Amino acid sequence: MRLNAQEEAMLAGELGAARKWAIEHQMQVGRMFDADDMVPVSQAHMMADPESLGDAGVELFERFAELPEGERRVAIPMITDPRGVDLTYYDPLGQTEEMASLERRFIAACRALGIMLTDTCINYQTIMPPVLGEHVAYGDTGVVIYCNSVCGARSNFEGGPSALAAGLTGRTPRYGLHLDRHRRATRRYRVRSQPDGLTGWGVLGAVIGRKAGSYWEIPVIEGLESVPASDEIKHMGAAMASYGSTPLFHIVGITPECQSLSDVGGDDLRSEQITQADIDALRQPFGGKGEKVDVVVFAAPQLSLVEMQQVADHCRGKSAHKDTALIVCTSPSVYADAARMGFNEAIEAFGGKVLQGTCFYQQYAREIGEANGWKRLLSNSTKIVNILGGYGYAPSLAPMEDCVASAIKGEVV
Repeated sequence: MRLNAQEEAMLAGELGAARKWAIEHQMQVGRMFDADDMVPVSQAHMMADPESLGDAGVELFERFAELPEGERRVAIPMITDPRGVDLTYYDPLGQTEEMASLERRFIAACRALGIMLTDTCINYQTIMPPVLGEHVAYGDTGVVIYCNSVCGARSNFEGGPSALAAGLTGRTPRYGLHLDRHRRATRRYRVRSQPDGLTGWGVLGAVIGRKAGSYWEIPVIEGLESVPASDEIKHMGAAMASYGSTPLFHIVGITPECQSLSDVGGDDLRSEQITQADIDALRQPFGGKGEKVDVVVFAAPQLSLVEMQQVADHCRGKSAHKDTALIVCTSPSVYADAARMGFNEAIEAFGGKVLQGTCFYQQYAREIGEANGWKRLLSNSTKIVNILGGYGYAPSLAPMEDCVASAIKGEVV
């Protein structure tokens, strides 16, 4: 890989041990993907919940935190994905003091490094959305696919160490979606059954992700009769990334790089149909109607302020069944706004709990399920029901209003 003078100085250790580690890590990644050089990035977003980090990951951050301030602080704005523990509410969930202690240690190390603890996977709705052509280093799959597709920014899926390295160096290896040639469409889909609501858009994303099935496949989508709102396309992208490892999609006439099929090379591709049968087949495994529901979860992605209002409206003046829990996960910034507007109060008066800065599947989901005896889980997120079967749950999928109705009745409606 070609390095410029500043990068050579990092590699030689002239800018400190943290940046030397970071550039060495990035060179290994870059060589694996045949990157010619580095590309400057303006922001970094890191997935680093303590369940994934463990003691070894936290100790790495603590070693860097002990360095002199000029050596340890990140070089560009760097933010965090959801945490694993809401430190204001963890014991009632069945999370342990050991889990909370690991979280506290990591938070202290991040602060020493100058990392902003935004604790969100919806930074494109709440913090500083990137713009067309901006090179960034993002970790969370939902963040990457939204920012690549909807904002027109450029990022690969950056693992936790790679995101930290990008924060320390202010650059990332130039491969994958930082290159024009990898942003061209490779699969073309025509939608024959129009999506409706957040869950409907999520299911459509899941169908396309499953059909594409590879990080290196880039779908271009046509046939949509309406423009998805930010929350709708958020659920679509998160599900597509979950089911297909997809980092980028184009929608003809809607997403910024694809005002026509020819913009992304889609006119040369064979069109594949997305039918109602495809939609029904995706939904079919997530049954459970009439079964007792243990927990209703609104998360993955975290809820926007608009979604918080919608949940609150469904809950207001009603009560959850005594045997059914309701968990809502949002970012700290949205939590504060939702508290000011009375949304959190309405949800918690219903019998639910609003968690800030976490996301359900990143907060020791298996352990809290076992601690609370939760098995049947209901959500409107196509992404989360895809994930949680692997954590010991029997997940069901339903629109938001049906999820709340199920929480009231105590069974899947």
